[in-house]
Amino acid sequence: MSEEAFDHVTSLQIRLTELRNEHRDLDDAISRLQDSPQEDELLLRRLKKRKLALKDRIAVVERMLEPDELA
Repeated sequence: MSEEAFDHVTSLQIRLTELRNEHRDLDDAISRLQDSPQEDELLLRRLKKRKLALKDRIAVVERMLEPDELA
């Protein structure tokens, strides 16, 4: 593996970790908001939408790191 390829994989792994952390943090924020007696429905919807977008981005990065093998 070339140094450039190694750097690319390393940066993807770092980005994946960042995305997973943000996803987990959003999950925590959504849980706290849902438990709040003054639940903000609009904010809750926005957080859930952001969480879904992060999930999609995580899946893309994971596929880039582990591409399907051709049969």
